[in-house]
Order: sequence, then structure tokens, then C-alpha cells
Amino acid sequence: MKWEDCLKFPGTRDFGREQMAIRERAFSIITSVFKMHGGVALDTPVFELRETLMGKYGEDSKLVYDLADQGGELCSLRYDLTVPFARYVAMNNISAIKRYQIAKVYRRDNPSKGRYREFYQCDFDIAGVYEPMEPDFEVVKVLTELLDKLDIGDYEIKLNHRKLLDGMLEICGVPAEKFRTVCSSIDKLDKLTFEEVKKELVEEKGVSNETAENIGSLVKTRGPPLEVLLELRKEGSKFMENEGSVVALNELEILFKALEKANALDRISFDLSLARGLDYYTGVIYEAVFKGVTQVGSIAAGGRYDKLVGMFSNKQVPAVGVSLGIERVFAIMEQQEKEKNQVIRATETEVLVSILGKDLILAAELVNELWSAGIKAEFKLTTRVQNHIKYATQTGIPWMVLVGESELRDGKVKLKDIRANQEEEVPRKDFVEVLKQRLSNP
Repeated sequence: MKWEDCLKFPGTRDFGREQMAIRERAFSIITSVFKMHGGVALDTPVFELRETLMGKYGEDSKLVYDLADQGGELCSLRYDLTVPFARYVAMNNISAIKRYQIAKVYRRDNPSKGRYREFYQCDFDIAGVYEPMEPDFEVVKVLTELLDKLDIGDYEIKLNHRKLLDGMLEICGVPAEKFRTVCSSIDKLDKLTFEEVKKELVEEKGVSNETAENIGSLVKTRGPPLEVLLELRKEGSKFMENEGSVVALNELEILFKALEKANALDRISFDLSLARGLDYYTGVIYEAVFKGVTQVGSIAAGGRYDKLVGMFSNKQVPAVGVSLGIERVFAIMEQQEKEKNQVIRATETEVLVSILGKDLILAAELVNELWSAGIKAEFKLTTRVQNHIKYATQTGIPWMVLVGESELRDGKVKLKDIRANQEEEVPRKDFVEVLKQRLSNP
């Protein structure tokens, strides 16, 4: 092992200035979408009592990071932002809230391409009692707006309903006590073939070969939402004989028609193979998948979780939310920037004040006038002007203020347009106003 590898934990990353510029731009877009929908910002501790997290994630509970016991409390790093949010709602006796949170989460996963042990999630959740599908519609619409405004390219949102999934398993002959463990196997269909999943169902989950085949025939059902809805409701459909499935189909009809009116339905695929392995989902579930060349897998997921808050108090507060897997979105955005073959600006500096000499007092006077006018500016002292021009070019700074002995003597400064490679002299007293005009009309 190289000594450098000993300095950083596997599955974690450092981010340089160009990467951080892309990330900050993405976070700004995401936050603006959340605020457009009335979201309020919340934050929760990076670690929770272990009992808060345990029993909420199904087979993924083994991925929760436990902390060494140092004072009697058994703690774990947060696995996601949803369970801590539910705990917050319960502790504060909140009956309705629309919240967003952008923060890091931690998982004891095997590090691989696109899979990390520390990564950001961007969550938007609506908790409270509403009309059927009212908050579900808005959360899915928020997801489409996020992915559209981030401009990452083509994507698809797979959507299903937990009650429909349970109904399907009941129709296929799966015992109720095996619903969750069978769902965790179905959830692997985006990575494994059905034959591989079938083998797991039969050999590890104790499902009969016939039942597994029945599941296989139904999970192939996918397509445009309203068309699939009609197919599942047609005469003779076993789904129409299942109480939970009927409830789910009625709710999905409301959701699909609302999304159609909001010009978002064309991004949705009704997919019976979507299972979502987490135990706390109770209603609509969804997952966004990028369809471009960069292979990153799922980029967002979420659903309805009506019973999670009740696990922390005697009060049930229904909720629905979505979590954007921003690290995978960053990977797409970084690849897009590379393909543009342009300088990624890590700074927003608009003007570089270049003093040809060592006169810090003059530099302080000039750059302070720019700062006071709200212009983003830096300054440098040197006798080699080419060093300053090189720096401005490499960092994408569009304008320079050049001041040497001759300019000082004549009461002028020289303005240099880096992109056009043009210079002009202006009176020293007017240079801030001139730059304001130039920057407002690039």
C-alpha cells in the first residue's frame, strides 16, 4: 500500500476547486427549486442513537456505521436523512411541515465506482395530513424540476406503489411474512437478471419455483403510466380482486392525471419491478435513472412513509419525500464539463487588479473601491505583468486593471478585456463606473 493511501479512508473523497465549483452551482439550483415549493431548511445531527436507526432499513441495516461506545450511549452515523427527519417531527410534535435538507450520510458499503461510504443527499419531504396524492404529486414534480434544471440530459422516473407490490406478491402466493425479504430481492432486478433473482428467491428466501415464475411474469409489466393502469384494471385482472391493489390503482390514477396536467407524466414509467428495499415505505415509491452515456445507475429515489414518525411517538404523521443522489449527478455534470473542453471556473472573480510593482497601499485603495461597489475582485503585486495575465486567463477572470508608473503619473488606469485581448485607458476616478458598465454588458 502506498503511504498516500494510508492518509484517507476508502470510500471517501477530496474535492478540488473545479469540482467544488460544479457542486456549489448544483447546490444553488437544488436549493432554489426546494424554496420555490415552500420548503424550509432543517438540519439534524450526523450521529443518532443506535436504536433510532435500527429496524428501519431492512437488509440494509448492516450498512449502518456504529460508533465506538465512549460513555454508555450506543450511537451510529446517519444512514439517510429520512429517519432523522421522522425522529425530529416526532420529538417536536409537528403535525405538518414541508422541509429540505442537504447533508452527508454514511454507509458501510464496499467502495466501487459511483458507490461511496460518505456522500451527500438532497432531500425534500412533506409531512402532514392532506388530500389523496396531494403531497405525492408535488414531491414527484419537484424531482422532475430538479433534474430538468440541473440539465444533466435524458432521464426516466420509475414509479410503483407499495400496496400494489404487496398485492402482486399475494396474488403470486408469497406468504405475508416474506413480503419484505422478497421485495429486497426484486429490488435487485436493475442490477441482476431475473434468473439470478429467481435463484436467490428459491434458494435463499424459500420461495417455491412456481411462485418465483409467477413473480417473474408480473414484474415485466412496465410502460406509459395510463396505459399500464388500464391494463392492470382490465376485466379479469387479479389485481382488481385484491383490496390493497385496488386502493393503490385508485391513488395512482389521481397522481398520474395530476402529473399529466403539470407536464411531468412523460418522464414517468409505471414499473411493477420497482420495489425499493427500505422497510419504511407504505405507498407510492419512485426512482430516477439517468439514460445517458455515463453509467451511474439510480440518481434519485423516494416514496411515501406513513408509519415512520409513529415509530418514535404515539402520534402518526404521514409523510412523503424524495432524496437526490447528488454524487452521481455530480459525476454526470463533471463529464459534461470535460466534453465542453472549457475552463471550469473555480472563482467568481470579475476583476484582477494588477499593480506593476510592490505598492500594497495603492492595491488596497483600488481593490477596496471595487469591493465597495459590489464587484468581485482580487489583486496581485508583481513586476511581471505576464504572470498576472496568465493567472487571469487560467482562472477565467474577464477583466484586469493594470497600473504602472506611467498610468500613475497620468492619473489613469488601463483596463484589459482578457477574452477580447483589448486594452483601454480610462481616468483613475472613473474606472469603477466603467467596469460596472463593461460587466453588465459582456
